[in-house]
Amino acid sequence: MTESKAKDTSRANKPLKSATKPKSPPKPGAKVKPGEEAKHATGKVASRLIDERIRSLGGWRAETLAEVRRIIHEADLDIMEEWKWMGTPVWSRAGNICTGEAYKQVIKLTFARGASLEDPRGLFNSSLEGNTRRAIDIREGEVLDAEAFKALVQAAVAENLRSSTPKSKSLPKPGAKKAKPGAKEAKPIKGRNGEEVILLSGGNPKIAKADGDAPVQAYIAAMPSWKSDLGKRLDALIVRTIPNVRKAVKWNSPFYGIEGQGWFLSFHVLTRYVKVTFFCGTSLRPVPPGGTVRSKDARWIDIHEGDELDEAQMATWVKQAAALPGWVP
Repeated sequence: MTESKAKDTSRANKPLKSATKPKSPPKPGAKVKPGEEAKHATGKVASRLIDERIRSLGGWRAETLAEVRRIIHEADLDIMEEWKWMGTPVWSRAGNICTGEAYKQVIKLTFARGASLEDPRGLFNSSLEGNTRRAIDIREGEVLDAEAFKALVQAAVAENLRSSTPKSKSLPKPGAKKAKPGAKEAKPIKGRNGEEVILLSGGNPKIAKADGDAPVQAYIAAMPSWKSDLGKRLDALIVRTIPNVRKAVKWNSPFYGIEGQGWFLSFHVLTRYVKVTFFCGTSLRPVPPGGTVRSKDARWIDIHEGDELDEAQMATWVKQAAALPGWVP
């Protein structure tokens, strides 16, 4: 009996075998599907994953993404490749420059700081209302302007390098509260009623989403330097042309529309100019100069400091736009 018990005890002390075998690491050279190897990779691993992504796409999407990749590296040899967000190619230098997202109908190139970049050739045709990002959607049969895209990439690198340069800090005043670690410095200015208004990327005022004239006037008052006077002129011209105009601030931009008909116009502050967008711009005569074949019906005009505002032409566009079915978000 004693011997039998001893045997039972020895068996009980032995570890149980697992019902499933642990996975062995992949053999060198074995194929790994994009996204399975890493959620985030850099260097050669990222480049290999991007290679595999391009091969797996095939057709026009593979050709487009490969061409985009070529132009990016031609624009700046120091740009790095990364693999982020469960399978998105990312190109970076001193921060993200742009992504290369592949969808069924489109290759989307999202620039992390696109709203701060000059885009004279109008490549950006998506994510146009945000304060930070801008995107280029490329569909089958469309050809990317290589030189304009290269210039955009170089501008994005310059913006990243400028933003990453440490600024000299003055000594804090006695008794001043310390900022929390990692907190971003905002750019507050005084609003029309003395309240503080934060200026976002490109100097665009951060105004809470709201309907009516009051938030629009708060936005205009907070527009920096010469842009505020331009905002007042635009607002007065629109009201004079369309007395029953509806106003609101959405996505930190003033919107103008007709009740029950949608929005026909918006404007937005960027670093060096104010962009006035007509949502049905392709139906206006003459068609406003800004826009591309990929920006759908929207067309715009960029107004820089010193530009003469053609109020007669602007009033004509406003009158035409207000008579058309507007944009409904």
